Amino acid sequence: MNVDTRSRSRAGLLRWILIVTPGEVVGFVVPAIAGVAMSSAPAGSAVIVTAGFIEGVVLGGAQYLAMRRSLPVLRPAVWVSLTGGAAVVAYVCGLLPSALEPWWSTWPVPLQLVALAALIITILGSIGGAQWVELRHHLQGAAWWVVGTAIAWLVGLGIFFAIAPPLWHEGQPVATALMIGLLAAVGMAIAMAAVTGVTFGLLLSRNRVGESAEPAVGAT
Repeated sequence: MNVDTRSRSRAGLLRWILIVTPGEVVGFVVPAIAGVAMSSAPAGSAVIVTAGFIEGVVLGGAQYLAMRRSLPVLRPAVWVSLTGGAAVVAYVCGLLPSALEPWWSTWPVPLQLVALAALIITILGSIGGAQWVELRHHLQGAAWWVVGTAIAWLVGLGIFFAIAPPLWHEGQPVATALMIGLLAAVGMAIAMAAVTGVTFGLLLSRNRVGESAEPAVGAT
């Protein structure tokens, strides 16, 4: 990789981070507010899941904006819809443990651990797996996007939970709780954007796709 190529790669990664990070932060604000406002409401879970769909749509839109120069054949409506639907799956999986606690808490511990692992894998792989449905038509080796995206969310969520829970406590003003959540969301979004940006750059490099070149088709 020559100096010019490395410079273009760094510029592409920076552009990705600058577009995707605010997209995820803005999208996350919707379910964050819904969670605070509707946590004890009878329809709270449904509202939070719906807000999660909005988060996915905003994230998918931001990713498309970051991708379209290098991958002009990507279909925005499909990409955004898949991302929104995957976010719904992730939010449902995230809400299940608390919603079904009286049921699964009676299971043997090994079975509880297996179920928890299945939920975690589903959450981490949901968005990348759904996006692979579209990406595989345009990039060879698109399955690596699923892996990279799962790692990105693992790192991002790890940062979120390292920041937010230690700072949250009972009786806090709503505004304070939201500010803490926003701070944690920014950290999460930067990490997620950085890892997915690197993953996308590596896939483009593997496919030898430049900004003016046609991407490879028929990926596995």
